[in-house]
Amino acid sequence: MKTKLFALALSIGLLFSSCSSDDDSPAQFTVNPLTGTESIVVGGTTTFSSTTTGGTFSSGTPAVATVAPTTGVITGVSVGTSVITYTVQSVSVTRTVTVTATPVATGEITGPITANKTYALGNYTLKGVVKINSGVTLTFDAGSTITVDKTTGDNALVVLNGGKLIINGTADKPVVFTEKSKIAGSWGGIIMYGDAPINAINGVKTSTSEDGNALPYGGTNDAHNGGSLKYVRVEYAGSKLADGTKELNGFSFYSVGSGTTLDHLVSYKGADDGFEFYGGTASLTNAISYDNTDDSFDWQDGWQGQANTNWYAHQNAKGNYGIEIESSKNNNAYYPKVTNITLKRTAGTTPEAVGDVQVDAFQFKNEGNGDFSNIIIDGYGDYTEASKVYTGAAVKIQDASTNTNQVNGGKIKITKVKITNTSKNVLGVVVGAWDGVVTFPAANFVIDATATGASLTAGAWATVDGVDLTK
Repeated sequence: MKTKLFALALSIGLLFSSCSSDDDSPAQFTVNPLTGTESIVVGGTTTFSSTTTGGTFSSGTPAVATVAPTTGVITGVSVGTSVITYTVQSVSVTRTVTVTATPVATGEITGPITANKTYALGNYTLKGVVKINSGVTLTFDAGSTITVDKTTGDNALVVLNGGKLIINGTADKPVVFTEKSKIAGSWGGIIMYGDAPINAINGVKTSTSEDGNALPYGGTNDAHNGGSLKYVRVEYAGSKLADGTKELNGFSFYSVGSGTTLDHLVSYKGADDGFEFYGGTASLTNAISYDNTDDSFDWQDGWQGQANTNWYAHQNAKGNYGIEIESSKNNNAYYPKVTNITLKRTAGTTPEAVGDVQVDAFQFKNEGNGDFSNIIIDGYGDYTEASKVYTGAAVKIQDASTNTNQVNGGKIKITKVKITNTSKNVLGVVVGAWDGVVTFPAANFVIDATATGASLTAGAWATVDGVDLTK
């Protein structure tokens, strides 16, 4: 009997103990809702927070928006939505952030530019011959597009000596200068002046520009700095300005100095040269001259850039020399240097003008010279006009003095060059008493099938209407 009474008492005690435990249990744990601005632009930030502390944040789609795990600071990466989750003690709450495109600015650019100015990301129109005055800096942010309209008259962007142009493009957000009609020769392109040394005709150290601005150029400042042009594309240039004696180029550099940065530039479908240097000491890196109707690259007046590399030229339909090289009849002691060059001319390409046959990859005249290495030359074959066959060449020497002073003098060097689909390796033009025979010193002209030419990384900077210009 005592045993039964004890068991009964124990059961009653356990029952009361169980009831007591249920009455004292805490409420279920919860996390308070997230608060904060739910919409940001690409590159912008917002912060989500909860009054429940001690948790961790995560983003459902980091490619759209990232979030700092402990602070809740959210950064917009691309357009879209992302669910942000906040977790404390295995309990979570969520909130959605929406990322929208960064609004772009609009406006008209006219000149002269008389005070420092920055154009933020935007779509602008450029009207007239816009000149950046001496002492003034004009800046364009990445991703901007600047459009001109040939029906408004002469248009160009001109950096005067002492002025600076800063273009902060990137591979995926280049700055593009284009023209409304998309017709070659519709505007004047980008023109820059400096006071670096030149050696013009008759050895003069200053000269007057041929671009219609009729401005003086030349000086003694090797390190002249006209600014920084990075990831810039100029389209459909080549117009004459005012009473200019010739068409303008995509990029024209008058006595520009070595302090200037010229990198990842594209000259696209212009009606004259892609790039032209008038003396100076500036260098050009990672450059594309694509389907310009005159020469892809050109210089005169003793240009002496030393750090040039990765030049790519593509010629189609109409085009003259791949590179036209002259030194204004001065037998200079110096010469420019360029490494990693590709010059391509597609089948059926003809010279720009009937009667002016220019069909060679490299053309040297008037004491032109230079040191060129790791070169691909393709497609400079014969051309027939009025039943006469003109022979295309990888290298053409136009006159006796250039042959004597530059070829024989060792100041033209073309090494590690691969030549395909081209009629002659070297050709001299018979002029007067000169028989046109060209014989390079053995080490100065070297054929090498392992040459690789220009090495450029594709991207938006070099893509037009879906076409990759690097191929």
